[in-house]
Amino acid sequence: MRAKEYLSKAYRLDQRINSKLEQVDSLNELAMKATSTLSAMPRNPNMATSKMADVISKIIDLQSNINKDIDRLIDFKTEIVMLIKNVNNQEHQTLLEKRYLCFQTWEQIAVDMDYSIQHIYRVRDRALAEVSILLKNDR
Repeated sequence: MRAKEYLSKAYRLDQRINSKLEQVDSLNELAMKATSTLSAMPRNPNMATSKMADVISKIIDLQSNINKDIDRLIDFKTEIVMLIKNVNNQEHQTLLEKRYLCFQTWEQIAVDMDYSIQHIYRVRDRALAEVSILLKNDR
């Protein structure tokens, strides 16, 4: 696997977690609507409890999945941090951290590091080459 692909996995996993958090928010809103709708109904109280229990069960399952994904993200970010720490050049380390751990754009990184965008791309290429060597050595 190429260095860029390996390091980019953290961003995609972070996006999935954010998506699942949005789903939990949506389910929580649905639960609130279900509570207000069901409480006004004079019908069978067991039916209202059952529907509410279903919604709460789904929320708990989704939150459990989110927690597992967050654990994986933290483990993977720890791997990336350790890999970046093994990079010898501090400039390369800074660039890799800003891009693959903080998810900054290349333009933001160029401004933060006070370099031109062209120079950032050159530094990126050298940093990724060094990461590739480290990844090959780990195997």
